[in-house]
Amino acid sequence: MTTTVRLEEPRAREEAETGPPRPAERRLTWQKLTLLPALLVAVLLATWLWFRQARLDVVSENALSNGQVSKALGQHVELTVISTFFVLVIAVPLGVLLTRGAFRKATPVVMAVADAGQATPAIGLLALLVIWLGIGRRAALIGIIAYAVLPVLSNTVAGLKANDPVLLEAAHGIGMSPLGVLTRVELPLAVPLILAGVRTALVLNVGTATLAAFGGGGGLGVLITAGITNQRMPVLVLGSVLTVVLALLVDWLASLAEVLLRPRGLGA
Repeated sequence: MTTTVRLEEPRAREEAETGPPRPAERRLTWQKLTLLPALLVAVLLATWLWFRQARLDVVSENALSNGQVSKALGQHVELTVISTFFVLVIAVPLGVLLTRGAFRKATPVVMAVADAGQATPAIGLLALLVIWLGIGRRAALIGIIAYAVLPVLSNTVAGLKANDPVLLEAAHGIGMSPLGVLTRVELPLAVPLILAGVRTALVLNVGTATLAAFGGGGGLGVLITAGITNQRMPVLVLGSVLTVVLALLVDWLASLAEVLLRPRGLGA
């Protein structure tokens, strides 16, 4: 027993001076900063080279000319950004509310509703919204938001529930108000889990936004649908490649945000 204590003393002293070692995946290494962007650039370059030697007929040229590609890409990014904003506005405050007092009893019901929104096939949900709201971007946005609320909501609730009660009692003991404890202790400690949920929601939104084309919402799904309907491989390949590249790029940016926005002192 004495030998064990003596062996652990230098390690404990070192951790007290320098802090515990941080996980390697939480650091901003040059591989994380450059590897995926370089891969995406290579994919885009290969696609461009393939297009230069591909033979485009009149139908393909009409689908890709007059800024149709940049318009579809811009619409897709806009759908993703707007839907993610509303997911945050809805899910984070709702998650906070469900961890307060009497509202905790409603957590199973709310989580079941959010789970049903994601369990419902996205194309079926979009079809129902189009029947109800009509063709347009509004129906597409509501469908995307409903599909992506669950990961942010569940991670917000889980992050707040995982906070150490001793820390919360200490914060109350030094005279902090309930709002101060929430904003200065609880939410900062829950940030890593919330960011992980946001990252998942972003990738979901990029993928689900391709279905907006079926409801008249635009996006890269227009190119994919045109390529399948008209049996034009160049149009289908371009729409698919841009969607995949955008999803990977968004996931990469979100992974960087997880590291940069993670509060100091949490092993980031």
